[in-house]
Amino acid sequence: MIESRTSRMNESVLDVLTLRNRVISNNIANVDTPGFKSQSVVFQDELRRQLGRDNENTLPLRRTHPKHLPLHRSSAGVPYQVIHNEDTIQNNNGNNVDIDKEMAELAKNQLAYNVIVDRVSGHYTKLKNLITDLR
Repeated sequence: MIESRTSRMNESVLDVLTLRNRVISNNIANVDTPGFKSQSVVFQDELRRQLGRDNENTLPLRRTHPKHLPLHRSSAGVPYQVIHNEDTIQNNNGNNVDIDKEMAELAKNQLAYNVIVDRVSGHYTKLKNLITDLR
């Protein structure tokens, strides 16, 4: 299959956005669970750093201290972190899920997902058209 660095990156971003959707949905599902602490998925800063590299396809990441949060990679190498938000308490029962914030994040994530799906789809549509025109 014909792939480019950009198409692999877009597909990897889709994987991370899918994970973010699951994490946000889990937060929403546990809005009334006593003691539940929300989670979030962070990847944009590391992705910007990776996209800023010209000739390298790898992003060297390593933990330099055992208390650092581990960075995970999706299949094409977009690093992400799942962060447990322990600092705030939203409700008297120890739950810190803000349903309005989570719903806004879910909508924002869905828009980002749709944009990347359009980009990936457009890439493969261009390849299909190119192959069709060569016949």
